[in-house]
Amino acid sequence: MPILSFILYFLTLGIASLGFHKEEPIQATSDWQVLFNGKDLKGWTPKIHHHEVGDNYANTFRVQDGAIAVNYDGYGEFEDRFGHLFYEKPFSSFHLVWEYRFTDQFVPSAPSYTYRNSGVMFHSQAPETILKEQDWPISVEYQMLAREKEGEARPTGNMCSPGTDIVYQGKIDPRHCIDSSSPTFAWDTWVKAELIVFGDSIVHHLVNGDTVLTYSFPQVGGGVANRYDPKLKEDGKPLRSGYIGLQSEGQGVLFRALKIRELK
Repeated sequence: MPILSFILYFLTLGIASLGFHKEEPIQATSDWQVLFNGKDLKGWTPKIHHHEVGDNYANTFRVQDGAIAVNYDGYGEFEDRFGHLFYEKPFSSFHLVWEYRFTDQFVPSAPSYTYRNSGVMFHSQAPETILKEQDWPISVEYQMLAREKEGEARPTGNMCSPGTDIVYQGKIDPRHCIDSSSPTFAWDTWVKAELIVFGDSIVHHLVNGDTVLTYSFPQVGGGVANRYDPKLKEDGKPLRSGYIGLQSEGQGVLFRALKIRELK
């Protein structure tokens, strides 16, 4: 990492080490904006693996009782149809809030790790740049998990990094996913999730109002994403902004109360 980046890192680390509390004032540059109107998917674009951008295969993403539902009742075999529903506008520094709850629907032919697993991507490449056979967008993920086995911890609000890297505890962390400090929730529990992102500097993950993970310097790098346009994979390039995407990967999930405000 360049010397300037190290200096910036330790400056931001000092701020982060003080702890982030939601009662502290955040300097916003806009009022809260509702991302989902509760009636239709206006302003949202699907991109599902093996399908062209805009093809909402088998009505995967739909509106149900005022929530965005990820549903697979039109699927046969899953065939790695990992999908994302992208909001139409990119964001850089922002505070994103939503609520989620898993359903009891799971596609048996989906990978086992996707059971009670979903997420929200941010700083993602634009959906129109994701190739038909590209499995994951180059992005950073707020990973959402629920209890899988009784008595085994399975925190939510984790970080995963398809085609990206982040700096954690002073260095680029080679792990694809980093666990948060959140408790484990039952699958049928509504959970409040928050992302507070300051461009390509500090990122906070919150669960039910508590900060559970902090890291910094999101950037292009790493693996996991496949069959992307190589021109977009500039390893080491800072991720200062990008698109927000709701995930579908074989597990049914509901999203509601999505809102965002932009930050200084």
